[in-house]
Amino acid sequence: MSFGFSIGDFLAVIELASKVRKEFAGAPSQFQEISAEIRSLMIILQDVEDDDDISNQELSDEQKRNLGEFTSSCQRVLDDLRKAISKYDTLGSEQHGIKRGKRVWERLRWDASEIRDFRSRITSNIQLLVSFQQQCSSRTINNLARSQEDQDRRVILDWLTPIDYDAQQTDFISRRQPDTGIWFLNSLEYRSWVDTKKQTLFCPGIPGVGKTILSSIVVDDLFSRFKDDNGVGIAYIYCNFRRQSRQTMTDITLSLLKQLAQRRPSLPDAVKNLYKGYGRDGMRPSNYEVSGALETVISSYSRVFVIVDALDECQVSNGTGSKLISGIFNIQQKHETNFLATSRFIPDITASFKGYTTLEIRASKADVEKYVDDHIEELPSFVAGKPGLKDEIIRTISDAADGMFLLAQLYLRSLRSKTTPRKLKTALDDFGKQSGLQTEENKIKILNSAYETAMERINGQEEGFKDLAIRILSWITCAKRPLTTLEIQHALAVEVGDQEIDENNIVDIGLMLSVCAGLVTIDEKSNIIRLVHYTVQEYFERTQDRWFPEAQLSITKVCVAYLSFQWFSGGVQEQIWSNPLYEYVIESLGHHVRASPLCQEVLSFLKSPDPVKVPAEFFMWTSPLHRPSTGQATALHIACYFDLLREIENIVDCDLEVKDSAGETPLAWAIRYGRKRMVRLLVEKGAKIQVPLMFNII
Repeated sequence: MSFGFSIGDFLAVIELASKVRKEFAGAPSQFQEISAEIRSLMIILQDVEDDDDISNQELSDEQKRNLGEFTSSCQRVLDDLRKAISKYDTLGSEQHGIKRGKRVWERLRWDASEIRDFRSRITSNIQLLVSFQQQCSSRTINNLARSQEDQDRRVILDWLTPIDYDAQQTDFISRRQPDTGIWFLNSLEYRSWVDTKKQTLFCPGIPGVGKTILSSIVVDDLFSRFKDDNGVGIAYIYCNFRRQSRQTMTDITLSLLKQLAQRRPSLPDAVKNLYKGYGRDGMRPSNYEVSGALETVISSYSRVFVIVDALDECQVSNGTGSKLISGIFNIQQKHETNFLATSRFIPDITASFKGYTTLEIRASKADVEKYVDDHIEELPSFVAGKPGLKDEIIRTISDAADGMFLLAQLYLRSLRSKTTPRKLKTALDDFGKQSGLQTEENKIKILNSAYETAMERINGQEEGFKDLAIRILSWITCAKRPLTTLEIQHALAVEVGDQEIDENNIVDIGLMLSVCAGLVTIDEKSNIIRLVHYTVQEYFERTQDRWFPEAQLSITKVCVAYLSFQWFSGGVQEQIWSNPLYEYVIESLGHHVRASPLCQEVLSFLKSPDPVKVPAEFFMWTSPLHRPSTGQATALHIACYFDLLREIENIVDCDLEVKDSAGETPLAWAIRYGRKRMVRLLVEKGAKIQVPLMFNII
């Protein structure tokens, strides 16, 4: 800029805006609008700074003064935002020797007026800068159009599906041991698959050999190969047994469509038309329409690569896996599509790929040796001073693991507790006896034995640590979907009978990982806390009655206690949704109640007249145009929604005519959601039937 105003001032504000926006990463949804508006502010600041038309003309003193005032105003609102956040900042804190490195967003409870004030101040600055640029630059109209187009694009893509596999890809590739997986990339089968159009490569493997990490290596390799070729499309799916309810055929098709559409220079018309037809009315297109749009977008590429990891973890009950395979094969017949899939050796899945190129995934011995060598520093310090022992550890574990990274990881973890060379050598001898076991059945037995050992270590801890580990494992195992660290921290902090959470009960993340003896990990990108492998989930599903037989009952009591907190009966909507566990409880309560024995806490909750804030999904009006964003209902309404017949049979002296915020009774809800047995029960208990209302609902 040549108008006498320091370029450093502008750059400093742009840098500050970028820092503030990063600090909103992982924030609850109600704060994301602030983050989006900061992004818009950054765009207009950058546009003004880069505008040659402004730099090359002589500005008047008044224009210079105005620009200085605008810059100062931007600086003030951004500084105020940072101050508001910093009051709740725990970055850099350290507990139990482990840095948390996470912002405690659950403690950030701005009220709605404060949020509106910040948004208003940011918007005002944007408008002032836009007005200034309009006066000085002929390029403003194009810039604004580009900004609006970018915003529209983001809205449409988010409408397609909120599912984002990019975070998982980032997390998985970060877990890759450097220089491993090269054998696969250099294999004749893979190179032929990449170089030849319309090819399918099926990659089966036993549990623990690193199929998912290898899938991430493939995705990373393809993006690296074709980064400069806009004619090549790449899309990928990571199937997950914990997300089956959100990985229907329509969900997967929408995700493929979103990934391929967002990598086009401009949003394809096929996607825009879907949004025009359904997005503004709050409705959803059929899978047939989504599939048609997907094929249209695929045809805009010269080539498309589709990678699907863990087909065996797709839904079995509704045939999602087989539908996905046949759907991609159908697309492959019409378009230049390459398909790579990984799976365990499941007969039905294997049969689907009969006649196609198959390459079994099996960690090479060199890869396992490198993995052990890179992690050997985690073992007791005396190992480093004994080169011969170090070599023996690498050789013995790589032989015993027999191509399974998971086994190598478990063997290494078990050696960490060996405090003397003699104890470590004894463990190595035990590992050596397991070398050469080639069948999947034998390896699963070894894994189960390792999990048994881990549980023995957990039960050998002090009572408080043992109890904490059992509660963590029971929540992760029994949850209806993956939980974030904040959600499980709040779940663990709930005390039945309290009126609110005591924040002193919030458990440190590092401690959570420590007490679980290596069975739990955290995906850094998504902040999801999970079991280290799906075989651990399968192990706990088989042994739950031994380790945590009352898990469902305990979770049910926590959910009911959480909804009974005072802030849910009359709090401001933004404050309610800022409570991390609320969304999970409101969507999953019924599932846990049905899975647990009848308990007094649930019966008392159902009789409570206090209203509960519920999301729009509970208000399925016949016309989506009249669906509210939220509302209030009683626990009795929610029980009808979840069809909790057993619980309602056992309550007495409750008001069956209580109304929700839309004026509907529990009976109306039972009718609306087709709970026929519930309707009969409520009528038998004396609920009044309003015939006109009944016909309107039906």
